[in-house]
Amino acid sequence: MNEFAMPQQVIDRVLEKRGRHHVFESLDPEKTAFVVIDMQNFFVAGVQPCLDIMPNINRLAGRLRDAGGLVAWVLLTVAESPDGPSLWPLYHEYFFTEEKRKAHKNGLTRGSEGHALHADLDARDGDLYSEKTRFSAFIQGASDLHDRLQERGIENILVGGTLTNMCCESSARDAMMIGYRTVMVEDCNASRLPEEHLVGLTSVYQSFADVRSTDEVIGDVLGLGARIAAE
Repeated sequence: MNEFAMPQQVIDRVLEKRGRHHVFESLDPEKTAFVVIDMQNFFVAGVQPCLDIMPNINRLAGRLRDAGGLVAWVLLTVAESPDGPSLWPLYHEYFFTEEKRKAHKNGLTRGSEGHALHADLDARDGDLYSEKTRFSAFIQGASDLHDRLQERGIENILVGGTLTNMCCESSARDAMMIGYRTVMVEDCNASRLPEEHLVGLTSVYQSFADVRSTDEVIGDVLGLGARIAAE
């Protein structure tokens, strides 16, 4: 896994703006959801950065469950059946070649092998599962995630998954803008290239969300530090 370091010029800009590194020093675990974005076979299989983050995702999910929080798995769905129409026609019509459009649609059709969560993820029956039809899980009309989190009294969002600079960043931005305290967990997010991962995290850090490691979230933000020492 690539080591991540926030660029000093970005840190300096943040310190000048808000006077501190982190927006949220602590979050109540029982009011927190770990929202894991698009860790589906279509995106993850054979992509090493995505495979590398799965142990951290599983570890954070387990700690949050134990502390009374919620784990939410979000899947991108672009068609409801193999022969059905695209659920995002503008994207498919204008942003793909015909070959790539067909692969994307078929690979993310509900019920396909590509649509399923990767088998190495510790997804459990008591977790929340939601489908989205856009990059962001929180943009109006894209999913039922916001309503279901509100029903459970969730106020805080931890974001993990793939891609850092696409669906994860989009979801983190929108989560903050509709009122969630939001943290992107840097080593639970992945992009294809280190520079793309960096771009996503530096962008949200400045105005949308905290950026923390798995250890920091468990030990400092959620206040479960004793559990890290015991691992």
